[in-house]
Amino acid sequence: MDIPYTVSPRLDTGLWNAKLGIWLFLASEVMLFGALFSTYILLRVHAPESGVLMWPKGSDYLNIPIGTFNTAVLITSSITVILGWASLVMKNLTKFRWYMGATILCGLIFLGVKAYEYNEKFHHYGIFLKGGTVVTGHLVSEAEDHAMLIPDAKGDHHSEPKRFERSEIVRISCFGPKYSPFFAIYFTLTGLHAIHVIGGMIVNAYLWGPGTRMWATQPARFTNRVEVAGLFWHFVDLVWIFLFPVLYLL
Repeated sequence: MDIPYTVSPRLDTGLWNAKLGIWLFLASEVMLFGALFSTYILLRVHAPESGVLMWPKGSDYLNIPIGTFNTAVLITSSITVILGWASLVMKNLTKFRWYMGATILCGLIFLGVKAYEYNEKFHHYGIFLKGGTVVTGHLVSEAEDHAMLIPDAKGDHHSEPKRFERSEIVRISCFGPKYSPFFAIYFTLTGLHAIHVIGGMIVNAYLWGPGTRMWATQPARFTNRVEVAGLFWHFVDLVWIFLFPVLYLL
């Protein structure tokens, strides 16, 4: 028996089943990310105005040019996924493959840049000193009685390292989630977003490859599948458009 409403719209909703399903799913995704953004707001509003636990400016710790580049990559991928769907509407499977391939490539570039950013954070350190001072830079060495760090203020890694006695140090941490509440929520939000990018890429790769077999027998249904995948991809891009200014610029 054929599954009803895979192409034609339902009488009660005006949508075919998959499109109704993706909108319900995206509604749950809005609640998920909405809860995390609310957590960000509460943490930031109640953070101390001074001292070690004060909320940092994202632009002081995150790479804005890299974040801007990744934003452009995702916006481009939203354009290519629309063009891929439009190619199917115009009965051109070859163009669809090109545009969907470009969408997948953009996703790979985004994840590669994000991996570079993550790696950079785990190789950058902050030394919390008594009195509330924090010195950030490249950690050269750490021993029982001291730590050697090239502070950011001194420029590149060819500068002379500075020695900090263990008696002065409260703690030493890379810029990972444990560094501060800011980085905890940064890794939570961007990490969850990256998982969604990976999920979208898996679906897009299936539609680009073995999924195209449906085109020969049910082209309208295959076109609808691509549209549904595109709606999810647009949502992923939209989340990043909110994440970028909130984390990198504010």
